[in-house]
Amino acid sequence: MDVDQHVARRIRDLRAHSQWTLERLAELSGVSRSTISAIERAETSPTATVLHKLATAFGIPLAALFSEDAEDAEPSPLARFADQQTWTDPASGYVRRQVSPTGADPAIELAEVVFPAGKTVDFNSPSRRVVHHQLVWMLEGEMEVTVGDEAWRLKPGDCLAVVLDRRIAFRNPTRKAARYAVALTQRTPRTS
Repeated sequence: MDVDQHVARRIRDLRAHSQWTLERLAELSGVSRSTISAIERAETSPTATVLHKLATAFGIPLAALFSEDAEDAEPSPLARFADQQTWTDPASGYVRRQVSPTGADPAIELAEVVFPAGKTVDFNSPSRRVVHHQLVWMLEGEMEVTVGDEAWRLKPGDCLAVVLDRRIAFRNPTRKAARYAVALTQRTPRTS
């Protein structure tokens, strides 16, 4: 199954599990009903920004749209490089590789990103139902990461810890592709 078909199935399954209509998901995500419908039929390859809005509506990290459901996956502690799913954002051209083993504990997700020179991706819809924590570890090149009003320029070896509770933007200001690893975990906010 190619990645667009996989994402289409995941969104359909998540929407069915939540018992939401297309209209309800559109309302919660800010993504149009027609766009969601086209994504669910694998007729379009959604951008990272659109997928982030949908994941936020479901209260899951973006990475969860690329991973297998625990009940669908054959549990394995090993994810062979050749079997790891890759996805390319049609807007920026960044390539995301799902590194976490299929069927592994979904409490933590690991991905590798290759980010083209001169490109930017802006995730402007923070999760409100689940608190996501992310580590960004620079492997090659440089990136500017902006969280809310604070910005950092990351160089090889740098690692940035981020709580995804506000706008986050990734920008490669250089003329060379950047490569970094992302580790993501989530916690349900405590209630008083």
